[in-house]
Amino acid sequence: MENYLGKLVLRLTLGGLLLLHGVAKIYTGPASITERVARVGVPSALGYLVYAGEVLAPLLLIAGLWTRAAGLLVAINMVVAVLLVHTDQLGALNRNGGWALELQGFYFLTAVTIMLLGPGKLSVDDIRKGELTRAGFPRGDLDNYVERSGP
Repeated sequence: MENYLGKLVLRLTLGGLLLLHGVAKIYTGPASITERVARVGVPSALGYLVYAGEVLAPLLLIAGLWTRAAGLLVAINMVVAVLLVHTDQLGALNRNGGWALELQGFYFLTAVTIMLLGPGKLSVDDIRKGELTRAGFPRGDLDNYVERSGP
């Protein structure tokens, strides 16, 4: 069961933290992002894709639905964010001695880890595959739990 919980915590952490950035962008609007995208010669409408990477993908991660695709979307979003906004900080340290891009690095590497590990048993993806019982126990684990608990 520990493996399932670890993957759940990983998904909830990345999804929850990144979703806060997405919600903030909803409130402030896309203007700053679409302007940055246009400055590098890309159609400004592509700036709206930040909502896919910072709202849709985190919600999918939290639910454990299309988890690997959501992880890929977050990873791509982080690469684009670094290229658009943070290239001058790639080798820089912050005033506390940490990497200036540690947050972006955390998001990127956590997304890649989720892509490699998959959603875990406590996810909508596995419920859809029929690998969880209605009680939330992975198939087979419920039988072991009942046997250990006794009558």
